[in-house]
Amino acid sequence: MLVIRNFVMIKALKIISILLLLFNGIGAIYGGSILIIDPTGAKMQLSLSYLEHSPFNNYFIPGLVLFVCNGLFSLFIIIPTIFNWPYYSNLISIQGLVLIAWIIIQVIMIRIVSTFHFLLGGIAILLFLLGLLLQVNIRRKLHFENLNKIN
Repeated sequence: MLVIRNFVMIKALKIISILLLLFNGIGAIYGGSILIIDPTGAKMQLSLSYLEHSPFNNYFIPGLVLFVCNGLFSLFIIIPTIFNWPYYSNLISIQGLVLIAWIIIQVIMIRIVSTFHFLLGGIAILLFLLGLLLQVNIRRKLHFENLNKIN
């Protein structure tokens, strides 16, 4: 019974993780690509004055980092999660940390906090915690499987 409940828990945690990774990944690919195409930020209604306390003159590099680190990486992590590759749960937690770092660095550089930062910050924390919960449940599942082999 515990094995079945643990299996259901892992499945639910994976589905939630995949949905959050999709949301983050698609949003970051969209936002990053617009900033790469239009580094002035005009298409996203972002003023270049937001960058005055940053090392950047335009949004090209931030857009590229957003596209790769939060976009492509989030979408890539879905593959190991679906196919149960080793350490996929660690990748989920790492993406949460990457997103947290992105938000903190962004807030420091632009010196503005918006509700969007809180939304993405919540998603970042959830991804980090979901990865940890998956690690615990995967270990528990392996422990139960090993006990059943012994008995």
